[in-house]
Amino acid sequence: MRRRARLIKNHAAEAALFRRRALAGLLGVLAGLGALAGWYFRLQVLRHDEFVTRSEANRLRLVPVAPARGLIYDRKGRILADNVAAWRLEAVPERAGDGAALLANLQGVVALDAEQQAQFLRDYRAARAFKPVTIKLRVPDEEAARFAVNRWRFPGVDLVPYLGRVYPYGALFAHVVGYVGRIDEKDLAALGNIGGAYSHVGKTGLERSYEAVLRGRPGYRRLETNVAGRTVRALDTVPAVPGVDLRLSIDAELQQAMVDAFGELEGSALAMDPRSGEILAMVSLPSFDPNLFVNGISHADFQALNDNPSRPQFNRIVLGGVAPGSTIKPLTALAGLDSGLRQPGDKVLSTGVFRLPGMRGRGWLDGVHGWTDARKSIYESVNTYYYQLALDMGVQRYDAYMAKYGFGQKTGIDLAGEIEGIVPSPAAKMKYARQRWYPGDLVNASIGQGLWKVTPLQLLRGVAAIADGGTMRRPHLVAEQRAGFDAPWTPLPQPDAVRISDRPDHVRVIQEGMELTTTAPSGTAARVFRGSPYRSAGKTGTAQVVNRGATAVDPRSLPLWKRHRALYIGYAPAEAPTIAVAVAVEGGGFGADTAAPIARKVFDAWLLGKAATPPGAKDVPAPSARPDFSDVRGSPDAVPVAPPKPASSGGLQ
Repeated sequence: MRRRARLIKNHAAEAALFRRRALAGLLGVLAGLGALAGWYFRLQVLRHDEFVTRSEANRLRLVPVAPARGLIYDRKGRILADNVAAWRLEAVPERAGDGAALLANLQGVVALDAEQQAQFLRDYRAARAFKPVTIKLRVPDEEAARFAVNRWRFPGVDLVPYLGRVYPYGALFAHVVGYVGRIDEKDLAALGNIGGAYSHVGKTGLERSYEAVLRGRPGYRRLETNVAGRTVRALDTVPAVPGVDLRLSIDAELQQAMVDAFGELEGSALAMDPRSGEILAMVSLPSFDPNLFVNGISHADFQALNDNPSRPQFNRIVLGGVAPGSTIKPLTALAGLDSGLRQPGDKVLSTGVFRLPGMRGRGWLDGVHGWTDARKSIYESVNTYYYQLALDMGVQRYDAYMAKYGFGQKTGIDLAGEIEGIVPSPAAKMKYARQRWYPGDLVNASIGQGLWKVTPLQLLRGVAAIADGGTMRRPHLVAEQRAGFDAPWTPLPQPDAVRISDRPDHVRVIQEGMELTTTAPSGTAARVFRGSPYRSAGKTGTAQVVNRGATAVDPRSLPLWKRHRALYIGYAPAEAPTIAVAVAVEGGGFGADTAAPIARKVFDAWLLGKAATPPGAKDVPAPSARPDFSDVRGSPDAVPVAPPKPASSGGLQ
């Protein structure tokens, strides 16, 4: 039995089996070590750059550095748009947790009204988890200090320093400089990758037109963080490039003088240097305080602006189209001379009524002016002269000359949203009124009534061209820019001027007629400019707001919304003009009553140094009350009777 047991146990076979198993185990271990080595080789060699980048991204955090926004100055160096140091409170959703709970915990540390809380919650829910969301802008120093003490209670919430936009003159430049507002999703989409560095962008005015150069280029700070995401140290910084500073051609003193000249009246006015196209002053009244919009306007303030029937936010300069009234007559007279249809001495008999051939009824009524040439037609504002001239020209030739003078097209001023206006024509009447064109429509158009729609800018450009001997220039607000505080100011290039007439003698006839408007005893603005130490030239005008049938009505007896718009264009000094103006007063009645006196005050401020120093933001008056014409004296302008159909209205001076 012992021998049999010895035969069953085969040591050689067991040893061979062990060797095979050991070899298999060794090969398995070697294969595992090889696979591990291959995996390490893949991680450490083949994909080294990728994983180093990921590792660095976990260790490093890039924080954008917003650039300082460019400043805006007036022509004398007064700051119209400034930057001030401020704090804003931000929260990163992935670190700060629930938004509602965060607001509840912040109570007693930072004051937040209901609107601020609602805005934050909307932004917080819509934001990406890693994007900071603003809780409050312009955190007061006391609240900033209180939060700093309690900072440990609010992970993911930080106080971030930034430069906030301030408009020192408030409402005085609201429609010129405009304002910046908090960046929104549309702005972020337009800015792309760099959008996260900005909290505000330009919304209106020059802030919007020059946004690309004002905002500057963002930089960044590279921070080293630990596994908890806390900053360990700052590694390096790429500085932001500040925005470009702008210097305007506007004079703040003249701007204030223009506002003061309006008093409680509403409307718009501009002043320009006819030699260069530089805008010297520009107001649209009533105005508003742009500082309200910088950090998000409250619901109550926004509702008050929207409910104001005078529409303070509406920029009448570039959007307010009106009929030009008799202010179009100097240019119509120039068209008659340049077309060869009239000579300076040609006369038309003004008998007080004008009828189309074969027309029955009373026709177009006008004052009795007797024999009238080009000069007299301007300074006495004789409608009959223009009625016949327009009929002789025909609508196509008339429209061609009006287009040559810049009507029906944008002036190109550096403000967004400018409208083109409307020049009366058969096509325009069919488009806007769905009616046929009649000869009487051209009669109305000749004196600036009917389908006309022009902006004060277009009127200003036209009168400035006459003042400069027939040279029309592009109106512009920004004169110079500089890329840094120590950099020199460089002028902005402007397009070449164009000639509106090749006959200086014809332009001189128009200038003489406009000079007689302010100097001749029968001139429509002679009363306003009596005693002036300088000679000026101008033209009064009145744009009818509604048709009142065939009976003459004194606009002072009507409610404000039915009163005429008073207009005036002019320049001074007459012999060497340095300033041209265009004034439009809403509900002002006749041009000589309200618009011309405003122009006189603007001329006095510019030429005689009668402008007052503009007040600061808190002291700028906000014109709001509607005008009262109960004590306004009679106008020397003729009050024509509205004509019968198809001609819908007569002319007013």
